[in-house]
Amino acid sequence: MTTVLLHGLGADRRQPLGLFEPVVQEVSGGDEIVIAPDVRAHGGFLAVGEPADFAIDRLAVEVCEQVPAAMADAGRGTRSASEPVTIIGISMGAAIALRIALAGLLPVARAVFVRPSFDDRSLPEHLRPFPVIGQILADAGPAGAAEFQEREVYQRVAAVSPAGGRALLAQFQAPDASRRAMRLVEIPRNRAFDAESELAELGARDIRSLVVGAMRDPVHPVAVAEQWAGGLRTPMELVPGRDDGPAAQTAALRERVARWLRRG
Repeated sequence: MTTVLLHGLGADRRQPLGLFEPVVQEVSGGDEIVIAPDVRAHGGFLAVGEPADFAIDRLAVEVCEQVPAAMADAGRGTRSASEPVTIIGISMGAAIALRIALAGLLPVARAVFVRPSFDDRSLPEHLRPFPVIGQILADAGPAGAAEFQEREVYQRVAAVSPAGGRALLAQFQAPDASRRAMRLVEIPRNRAFDAESELAELGARDIRSLVVGAMRDPVHPVAVAEQWAGGLRTPMELVPGRDDGPAAQTAALRERVARWLRRG
């Protein structure tokens, strides 16, 4: 089987690789091929393009277009169109993973949705910091971080989760952040699904799934994870919040995902 890992908004392929590649290799063995593409305007995907290029269904297609080349680089040649895939997505990556599975772009057999933040609304309140950051980056560059800290949209997050506030500020220091600011403006406008009934399609297709939420994370609310799990009719696991320390959250994420993968 092949495992595809998808990163969050403003991160790159190193994020899910660092979290989950050791888990996948431990559970599935050294023969498992792990692919972690960069999404448009992230990491090594240098092109930015136009606003329409950030439609989530288009991003899903672009991600899948990278899979054959990654398989070839891994020495596995062209993958069979019927070879089952496990897909693990974080935040934005969870939304892209869902669209891949629903559209049948890859033969997904198992899907893990980690800290989902996109739902059936365009630009819900918890994602509003990102277009604000994007606009400030476009206008003032990385130095605009000081201005952002004065905005209520930042202060609301930081008051609940200082670590969440620091994660938002890190967007100003991301590589090539100003040129890529459009990603922060456009991607949060996407819906992961149109209605909760759409989520039930995954179960109808016999795709086994898991949702993982994090405590006290205002950008990735537990309520959104619960909505996903309810619509998918699938188990949900909770892990400590980022303010409990990255080591605690990482250990819990790895343990929960590994346990679920071992079940088949």
